[in-house]
Parts: sequence; C-alpha cells; structure tokens
Amino acid sequence: MRKADREIKNKEEIIDIIKRCDVIRLAFNNGDYPYILPLNFGFEVKNDKVIFYLHSALEGTKVEIMKKDNRASFEMDTKHELQYYEEKGYCTMSYESVIGRGRIRILSEEEKMNALKKLMGHYHESEDTYFNPAAISRTLVYSLEVEEMTAKRK
Repeated sequence: MRKADREIKNKEEIIDIIKRCDVIRLAFNNGDYPYILPLNFGFEVKNDKVIFYLHSALEGTKVEIMKKDNRASFEMDTKHELQYYEEKGYCTMSYESVIGRGRIRILSEEEKMNALKKLMGHYHESEDTYFNPAAISRTLVYSLEVEEMTAKRK
C-alpha cells in the first residue's frame, strides 16, 4: 500500500468495515479481461479466517467461470463522503475499503442453509429471518475463503 498511514491492520476494525458494507465486488479470471460483478453477501470468521457466503442461479457466465478457475479477488467499500475545499480548489473522497483475494468453493446441499442464514443475517437483524426454502434447490451457494486482504481508511 503506497500510503501506509491509511492502512488498517487491526482485524476487528477490518471486520467492522465488512459489517458496514452492503455489496462485495468479485473479480474472476476470464481470459483476456477480468469478469467483475457486485453481489450481496454474508460472512463469518471461522478459525481466524474470513469466509464470505454468496449465491446465484445454478447456471450462467459467473458459474461457468468459477468452475474453470476458482480464484477470485474482491473489493468492498463504505463511508463515502465528498470533501470539497473550495478555497484550495481541491476535492477528494473519504471512504473505508477492504480488498483481497481467495478461492471459491461451491457448497454442498448440507452447507447451503447455514450459508444462506449468514447472508440473510448480514441484511437483517437476525439470521433467523424467514426465506422460502423452496428457493434453496434452485440456488447455487458458494463461499470465498479469504487468503489475503488489506483495508484502508481515508
């Protein structure tokens, strides 16, 4: 990181940033160009590792790509605030962000329910928020186990 004074190293602070984010952007390897998309997510810290939980349709471009190459990078950000200093003619943006990489794993039928509860829990006060169980069989659920991540505050 070029500006080391902006780096956040405290894991609890990084987890707090993740909690405040509402979108994770995943970038997959797709030949000549990366394939990037915004997704809803849930997460947990298990054995000191951050694991993101995501879902999608059972088929499609993203699914084809992740089955060929399970490596992915991610980015998430929050607390955006425009800072404009008219007298200096200077404008910048404050934010907090987390960037990293890891590997995708498609979850088994037995693992899906727990992952979907984590996903629902990220957007609702309780992981016990109701969702229609009929959708589970029509949903691909996968995890991204983080291998490396950095966080920054400006």
